Amino acid sequence: MISDEQLDQYRIDGTLLRIVRDADPRNDIRGYVVAWNESSVAIRKRSRKLVQLDRKYVYQPYTESRPAEFTLPRQTDEGKEA
Repeated sequence: MISDEQLDQYRIDGTLLRIVRDADPRNDIRGYVVAWNESSVAIRKRSRKLVQLDRKYVYQPYTESRPAEFTLPRQTDEGKEA
């Protein structure tokens, strides 16, 4: 779970974040920290919509590469893992 100090630093710096929710990169959220409590974080997406997400997700700067443990295996043309 992400700490209050890290969330506050992201909010102050205005860091664009990637929130990794599962292994599929299409389900990632991009946005900025607005507020948080003990169980959730309010993120303002670039479309200006607010979403409330669980603090248990992976929060990282968007400039960093996506964690390998949350990446789906690459598929070949035959549909088998590479």
